[in-house]
Amino acid sequence: MRTYIGRQQAISTEDFAELALGTPVELWLGVEGESHEERAAREDVARDILADDPDLPDDLIRMAAQIIEDNPDLFDVIPLTRPARRRRAARKGVAA
Repeated sequence: MRTYIGRQQAISTEDFAELALGTPVELWLGVEGESHEERAAREDVARDILADDPDLPDDLIRMAAQIIEDNPDLFDVIPLTRPARRRRAARKGVAA
């Protein structure tokens, strides 16, 4: 099954998020290893986008709430048990 946002096909989860938001996810979350200058430039662009569309945060919250409501199993957590610790065997042949 193919998923389209407008006329664009969303191939991956990242594509879907970018098309739904209208901006790359990295703009809001950043990227690993970005320099101070890159982060400052990214945040400036994000501020400009928010200034142009002040309702964007509310729209995103509504979108997230709808996704959670439609997919309650997203937050099903299954606790994992930790394996028992093994004690190190006493070293053989060590004189006291």
